[in-house]
Amino acid sequence: MTRPRKPHHRLRALLLACLLFAPAACGDGPLIGRVTQVADGDTLTLTVGEARHRIRLGEIDAPEQDQPWGREARRALADKVQGQYVRVVVETVDDYGRQVGKVWLGNRDINRELVREGHAWAFRRYLNDATLLDDETGAREGRIGLWRNADPVPPWQWRHNARADAAPGASAGCVIKGNINRRGDRIYHRPGDRDYAQTRIDTGRGERWFCTAMEAEQAGWRRPH
Repeated sequence: MTRPRKPHHRLRALLLACLLFAPAACGDGPLIGRVTQVADGDTLTLTVGEARHRIRLGEIDAPEQDQPWGREARRALADKVQGQYVRVVVETVDDYGRQVGKVWLGNRDINRELVREGHAWAFRRYLNDATLLDDETGAREGRIGLWRNADPVPPWQWRHNARADAAPGASAGCVIKGNINRRGDRIYHRPGDRDYAQTRIDTGRGERWFCTAMEAEQAGWRRPH
């Protein structure tokens, strides 16, 4: 008698996720998968079977990595969902190809938790659920998370300031940023790249602007992985 094969571990995991969240989600509904990477306080990678999805948490905006509370916000999101099976209700796709939506861990609304715990702002420009403003007000009044700092700068304003800093290079038509990271790697960022807005150029450290990608590569810079 031939014993039936055991289901593949990924299939078992998917079936478990379906039972935990909702049978309907296993069809054409929300994405269900395992969080395999957290990039920052509002962006993660969801692995569904063999496919990887870049997810941007909708209606919230967490501090950028180079601004105050950026690392803490990333750590907060990672502590919640890294390695966990979550359900993502996708609402749209942004200009960077990321799927934007709400992340659920069981019955927990992760987007809301980040605002409520002072790790993110309610993103006014894309806000549909006005109750997130109440959660933000509660965190601010309680001086929780990023609200412990005096006059924290909203991420959208921080990005705007970073673009303004880029004006000298941009005015010359050379808008590619040649950055040197902490390991000494020379990496160039083009407009539209994920880290372009938050990358600042310090010419005193040997960083520089380039007019073309070929120019950057000939000078020893490379694209980000």
